[in-house]
Amino acid sequence: MEIIKAQNIERSFRLASGEKLDVLRNISVSVPENTLAILKGPSGSGKTTLMNIMGGLDAPDGGTMIFDGKDIYSRSDTDIDELRRREFGFVFQSVSLIPIMTVYENVEFSLRLSDFKENREERVMRCLSLVGLDARADHMPQELSGGEQQRVAIARAIAHSPRVIFADEPTAELDSQTAIHVVSLFKELVEKENVTIVMTTHDVSLMSAGDIVYSIENGVLVTDEERTV
Repeated sequence: MEIIKAQNIERSFRLASGEKLDVLRNISVSVPENTLAILKGPSGSGKTTLMNIMGGLDAPDGGTMIFDGKDIYSRSDTDIDELRRREFGFVFQSVSLIPIMTVYENVEFSLRLSDFKENREERVMRCLSLVGLDARADHMPQELSGGEQQRVAIARAIAHSPRVIFADEPTAELDSQTAIHVVSLFKELVEKENVTIVMTTHDVSLMSAGDIVYSIENGVLVTDEERTV
């Protein structure tokens, strides 16, 4: 079952010179539920813009962006905010952990924002255990390595049990071995948390991990490869 379907997406920006820059041109992709989907392409290809449109962060100029059978951008701004807060999780290249909060507090804070009603302590510790950092719950972000910080960011993103996680170049600042570990963790989360993950990357060594891979160049979809879904 498709949880996300982009149909004929168009997006452009107006430069300071007044020139129009076409960033996405007639892009159509679909993402089955409970899969790891990769949007690959070089810097400036449009993959991050597409992911932002998928995640309700940036409306397209044309086309439809379907989540769970309904066009995201046919909803009110309030409903889109609620969608992002409850149904989506985000992991960015810059982990953006709150430096004055412990690892535990960073993850628990996301539960407060999403108005998570269940046992928060149990959920925080489960998520930290999933990323292998339950023993570091009382540490501050600056006491962790870059890879560990990114794993905390992932725990924070999955804490409120979203249906989809959007990860924008989550391995860009990591060494190759740590990057592979993070992507392997994504694969585990798809299975253990029944979550769908959409990840952007330009690292070709990570492509084999994706259940489905879409390649974007100069705002145009050039190939897609389906693997085991």
